Amino acid sequence: MSREFTFDAGSDYLSRDSGLHRLTVELLQQADIRIGGNRPWDMQLKAGGVPERVFAQGNLGLGEAYMEGAWEAERLDEFFFRLLRADIDRQVKPARLIFHTLRSRLLNRQNRRRAWKVGETHYDLGNDFYAAMLDPRMTYTCGYWKDAGDLAGAQEAKLELICRKLGLERGMRVLDIGCGWGSFMGYAAERYGVQCVGVTISREQQALARERYARLPVEFRLQDYREIQGRFDRIVSVGMFEHVGRKNHRCFFEVAARCLADDGLLLLHTIGKNRRHSTPDPWIDRYIFPNGDLPSLGQIGDALDSLFVLEDLHNFGADYDRTLMAWHANFEAAWPRFAAELGERFQRMWRYYLLSCAGAFRARNIQLWQYVLSKKGMPGGYRRPLL
Repeated sequence: MSREFTFDAGSDYLSRDSGLHRLTVELLQQADIRIGGNRPWDMQLKAGGVPERVFAQGNLGLGEAYMEGAWEAERLDEFFFRLLRADIDRQVKPARLIFHTLRSRLLNRQNRRRAWKVGETHYDLGNDFYAAMLDPRMTYTCGYWKDAGDLAGAQEAKLELICRKLGLERGMRVLDIGCGWGSFMGYAAERYGVQCVGVTISREQQALARERYARLPVEFRLQDYREIQGRFDRIVSVGMFEHVGRKNHRCFFEVAARCLADDGLLLLHTIGKNRRHSTPDPWIDRYIFPNGDLPSLGQIGDALDSLFVLEDLHNFGADYDRTLMAWHANFEAAWPRFAAELGERFQRMWRYYLLSCAGAFRARNIQLWQYVLSKKGMPGGYRRPLL
């Protein structure tokens, strides 16, 4: 039986350790998770107060308690897979997070001034750090694992899939909105002979990309997407739309429509959520992606209405599980190089981020979509290329 537990963080009930412990045990049993069990996904409590923090703050409290070493699970990815597959997160509704919910829904937290925060906080963490965690091309988005045997192969397959979906031809002018370290632009310019312009809000990304691809016909701009001008044969946006925010979805597609040639194609690659009316995860918002906001199918549909024709929609969200697990393996292997600088709290924070997200994709709690869009519809229709 599914029940919701809503608590006021200031209530006296939170001091009743035994009562909250029983509720925690009851909820976790629904997900086949035991406190103190001997299976890799079971929860081991190392300090008091964890149930109180969870019922008061949801995943924010759970994540902060993990960062502080108050609880452990040998396989965090499996812990979260079971937790989310059983919808436990939807049964705990902390009253303390009402302000976070209202702020996320009512305010434009991704306006021109705020949009730069995620670049400074997350993507400017250090190019050496990301080079150690990612594939050789430094592709910080979901790989395509259909026929791939390793991370590098999965990322090259994803880049090739995008190029084929866009029907790239030599001499085309391509815009990359949220270009990261330039993996797509470099691949497309090398393999397909196109010219690329990319925009990013990360100074570290721009600096590395300019150096790495200096010999190719590519340009990297430090620029907000709303300021883009020019005309392009193709537009791609891979893993950036999650930072746009529901208040700006329409603006994003208006910019794309303004910049895309009438016979052009837009490929949008984005993580997505299953429910329209949901709130960004408070722990991810505070520690990993400030002001992030996953879109739903309905929100994207509303935003592109009358601007674009949907030619193709491809979901390979399960592949993000394998991608995140590969990043985690690289991160742990490289950690001794960064331990002194970043510290144990950062290690636990990053482990929680990578493995909780892997569990979420494994549970199909979140998705990975690739849209192919045209402005007027392709004559004769669009056929997804096989790869």
